[in-house]
This record gives sequence, structure tokens and C-alpha cells, in this order.
Amino acid sequence: MQASTHLIKGNLEVKISKRRDLPCFREFKERKSTLTRNLCIRRGSICSGLSSGAVSMGAELARARDNVETVARSLIKFRSVKGQASGGDVEDLAPINPHETSTGTVLPFVGVACLGAILFGYHLGVVNGALDYLSKDLGIAQNAVMQGWVVSTLLAAAAVGSFTGGALADKFGRTRTFQLDAIPLIIGAVLTAIAQNVQTMIIGRLLAGIGIGITSAIVPLYISEISPTDIRGALGSVNQLFICIGILAALVAGLPLSRSPVWWRGMFGLAVIPSILLALGMTYSPESPRWLFQQGKISEAEKSIGTLYGKERVPEVMYELRTAGQGSTEPEAGWIDLFSKRYWKVVSVGAALFFFQQFAGINAVVYYSTAVFRSAGIASDVAASALVGASNVFGTVIASSLMDRQGRKSLLITSFSGMGASMLLLSLSFTWKVLAPYSGILAVVGTVLYVLSFSLGAGPVPALLLPEIFASRIRAKAVALSLCMHWKLRGDHWKKLSLLLIRQLDSENNLRDLLMFIP
Repeated sequence: MQASTHLIKGNLEVKISKRRDLPCFREFKERKSTLTRNLCIRRGSICSGLSSGAVSMGAELARARDNVETVARSLIKFRSVKGQASGGDVEDLAPINPHETSTGTVLPFVGVACLGAILFGYHLGVVNGALDYLSKDLGIAQNAVMQGWVVSTLLAAAAVGSFTGGALADKFGRTRTFQLDAIPLIIGAVLTAIAQNVQTMIIGRLLAGIGIGITSAIVPLYISEISPTDIRGALGSVNQLFICIGILAALVAGLPLSRSPVWWRGMFGLAVIPSILLALGMTYSPESPRWLFQQGKISEAEKSIGTLYGKERVPEVMYELRTAGQGSTEPEAGWIDLFSKRYWKVVSVGAALFFFQQFAGINAVVYYSTAVFRSAGIASDVAASALVGASNVFGTVIASSLMDRQGRKSLLITSFSGMGASMLLLSLSFTWKVLAPYSGILAVVGTVLYVLSFSLGAGPVPALLLPEIFASRIRAKAVALSLCMHWKLRGDHWKKLSLLLIRQLDSENNLRDLLMFIP
């Protein structure tokens, strides 16, 4: 009997969590103390020689054991992922994954959000094949500077869009921001398709850039906030996958150009279709339950949870949101708060992730990829672009399957290590005389491995990781600020590479190499 008592007390000690501040754990501790006192009283009764007490003690122990197991199962059921941000903000990042059959599903709504990622990639890649043809129609075939404006305007506007996307998402909500974002995306696509002069083309690219900048901020944010914990990594990396798909779609859309030079207008006009679908799809998509809860819209949050996870999970997820709210009850932070002593470290980490993503040289490798492939005997620019794009897609698919099993940090280390090794191989293939006979093949292998390594971690992880490391009160603005660093560096790399190549290439010598853009 004494052994059984010690066994129950031992099990109770094992079940006690470190997070003693939560109500469920305080309740659990009180239940443990009460049960322990009762057991001690019963044990005293047995020692007094009352045989009837032994029988009652056995029944009491059975009931106590059942009670303990019930409380333990309750604690396990309400387990959550602890998000620790700078300044002591502790919160649950997202609803836990349901083990029971659920009547809701997040996949259709993730797919709608990824239309924004497709537009992101499509607008980046569409100018690659169309530039030569639109330059002739708009009278800038001999003007490399104006061609540079056509391309770089999108990047500059995207930096502005990403910076404002977070504030819009906080003020209007995630789904409403998507709908507002469709306006510049649609108008920009129409203007670029009907442009009769370079000024109209630049205005269209400016509006499209603002649109894709906003999507770059809110797509990963929305996906992260509606995804169950145990598949958040896989669903988050889908964002990068659909960006790659958008780029490949732009490449495929350019195939008829050789037979119909005016098709470049149709290429830009095609972007209207996913823009309209994005606006319509978000009309029927649920708002982020976390944002609704923070705004005090409890009934709407419950309705959104029912749509996403099923009505049977509404109490459970609302409990988690209330638990998360205990760690951060302050109002939304302002822009100045991001640089306060409390948050500047974690914000710096987010910005550094995108800094190293771009500074690692992905733009330079991609811009020069067609020249590298020509050295190996691959003369087709389309084939070269397809090989780079396919490597990007393949690596992103692998990353999606490993994200939740291997972890974000592990993939980042593997990715940057592979990029370093690939860059070393790429440089040695051109500098070591002993490798001269194989330089073309080695350069292609180095380029493909570099893009593959990039897509395994450095590409998808930063955008996925940012919503997870930022406290809810700074999340949208901090994500937007970090993405602004991404667009700033991407634009700077383009300008430097442009100036370097303009000195080496005349306007008739495949200027497409200069402007090829696949992230």
C-alpha cells in the first residue's frame, strides 16, 4: 500500500511543468496537494489497525489514480508551443495540431494566400523574357538605362510595399489587406499590358512592385497564424515554393514570344487573373483568429476557428489564445518600439536573416547563370533558366518535407554550408588551370548545387521563422521591417551588377543576361 502511495506521488512530480504561472498548472498543483493530504490521512487510519480502512483506502487510491490520469491527460491535451521573444513576451504561436478528426481544414485558405506568392514570383520573372521585345515596341532598345528603370522600379516599390504591409495588416486585418493589395496588383498588370510608352510601363511596374511588396509581408504572416503547429513549417515553406512556381510560370508564358513578338503584352496581362482570384478568395477566407482575438472580436474569432479547425476545437483553441494573452496584454507596438531596448535584439536577428540571405550572393549567381551554362555548351537561355528554376523548386519541396522534422536552425546551417561549398567549387572551376578541361561542367554543377542549397534553407526559412520569433504586438511591423532589408539588398545587388555588366556588354549583346531575375 505504501509503495502504491509513493508511486502516485512520483507520477505527480513527473507531471509538474516548469510553467507554473499558467492557471491549469496552479490547479494541477493544488489537486496534487489535496490528494497527498488525503493519502496521508488514510495511511494513518490503516496504521491504527482498522481493517475496514484498508478497503476504503484501496478504493480511494483507485479514484485518486483515475483523477491524476484525468488531470494529466488534460494537461497533455492543452500542451502548446512556447514562443519566447525578447523582453519576456511568452505566448503560444498557433493553435496546436488536432489529433482527432476535424471538420475544418486550413489547406484551401493557405492555397488562396499563396496566390500572392505566385504573383510575387511572376512579376519578378516576367520581365526576363519580355524585356527585349517590349524595349523595341517602346523605343528603348538602345537605352540600357531606361531598361534598368523598367526592371528596378519593381524592386524599389516592393521595398516600400513590404514596409507598409505590416501596418496595414495590423489596422485592417490580414484578409482585408490582401483584398486591398489586389488593387495595385490589378492596375499595375493592366498598365504594363497596355503601355504605349516607357512612362506608363514604369508606373505599372511601380504599382505592381507595391503590390508584391505587401504580399511578401502578409503571406508568411497569415499562413503562420492559421497553420497547426506540427505542420506550420511545411505550410510556411510552401510560400517559397509558390514563388518559384510563379517564376517558372513567367518563363513558360514567354515561350510564344519567338513566334509572336507582341505577346509580351499578354504576359503582363496574365497577372490580372491571379490578382482577381486573390481578392475573391480572401472574401471567403477566415480572418486570422489571433488578430481577431487581439482586437477583442471574440465571437468572430470563434467563428474563424470553427472554419479552420472545426467547431469541436473552438473551446480548446480559445483557451490557448487566452493563455497566450496572459504573456502579452499590452497594445500593439509602434514603429519606434521596434528599436527599444526590449525588442531591438530580436528585430536585429530578423533583419540579419534577410541580410545574409541576400549577401550570400544568390543574385550574382543567378544573374550570371546563363553565361556559366554557355561555357558548358548550353546555348539556350530558356534551358538555363529552366534548370535553375527546377533546382529551386526541387530544393524547396525537400525543405518543406524536412522543415518540421529537422528544425529551422539545422536547415539554415546545412543551407549556408552547402552554398559555401558550391561557391568554392564554382570559383575553383574558373581559376585552377588543372580543372580547365572540366571548367564548364564543374561551373554548371556548382551553380545548380548553390541554388539547390539556397532553396533548402536560406530561401524559405527566414520568412517562415520571422513570425515565430516576434511577439504578437510587434509581429506584423517587425516582419515588414525585416522584409524591407530583403528588398533593399536585392535592389542594391541589381544596381551594382547592372553597372558592372553595362561596361562589358553593348546593348545588342544579350542584355537579357543583365536583367535575368530568379530569387
